[in-house]
Amino acid sequence: MKNNRKTVEERQRAILELVNIRGEITVEELSSMCGVSPMTVRRDLSLLDAGGMIRRLHGRAVTLDRAEKLEETQIDVRNCRESISRYAASLVSDSDSMFINGSRTALNLLRYLGGKKARVITNNGWVLMEPYPDNVQVHLLGGELYGRIMIGEYVVQNILQMSADKAFIGCAAIYDDGEFRYDIPTEIGINEMMLSRTRGDFYILADHTKLQRRETRINTYGSFRYSHEVRLITDEMADPDLLEQLEKNGIRVTAVPVMEMHNTK
Repeated sequence: MKNNRKTVEERQRAILELVNIRGEITVEELSSMCGVSPMTVRRDLSLLDAGGMIRRLHGRAVTLDRAEKLEETQIDVRNCRESISRYAASLVSDSDSMFINGSRTALNLLRYLGGKKARVITNNGWVLMEPYPDNVQVHLLGGELYGRIMIGEYVVQNILQMSADKAFIGCAAIYDDGEFRYDIPTEIGINEMMLSRTRGDFYILADHTKLQRRETRINTYGSFRYSHEVRLITDEMADPDLLEQLEKNGIRVTAVPVMEMHNTK
């Protein structure tokens, strides 16, 4: 039975109140709290956005004032990610092979390799959007397409046939207790397999907005704690207290300087 107008209006008022209380909240959280499907939540958010009451972003809703702040910092965050990519590229030696997962920041390091030869093994479909020079050899892992990312058992089986000198991995979030969140199905298994087939160092690339405190954790596809040594590359805008806590939890942290980039997309 379809919802009547009163039920819809009450639900939308509840959603608006939750957004205003939290400042930012995901579709999954609203779906669970309101007892309706994510599709219904997205429909409600679209109406609230059109009415100028909230801003609907990818997978979440934010208050108007928070949306304004996010817009103001968008260029700064892009500069942070570009700076991380550039630093990561400096860790690649000539003729290195590397695994790169679905992270745009990790993939972007290829733009800063200069003349260094490199062999890239990735499930990141964004690699098809930009031509790379002849010194960069790309092996795209097959699998089920999830947005621009290849997922599923076929990806894992293909990784088993390969190995690399280094791995550069992204994540959805890093919590101060040392856990990493991933929101793409089978991503944890894919990352683990890449790590198991990596001969050398393993790096996680994440800008400061992805560093979060444990109490903000929400249930998504899953969080994961690596058993191997993790080298985190973030940027200098990261909260020093969070970085200190991560280091106490065994994560080696490099916070790179943020430089203004003129060739970002």
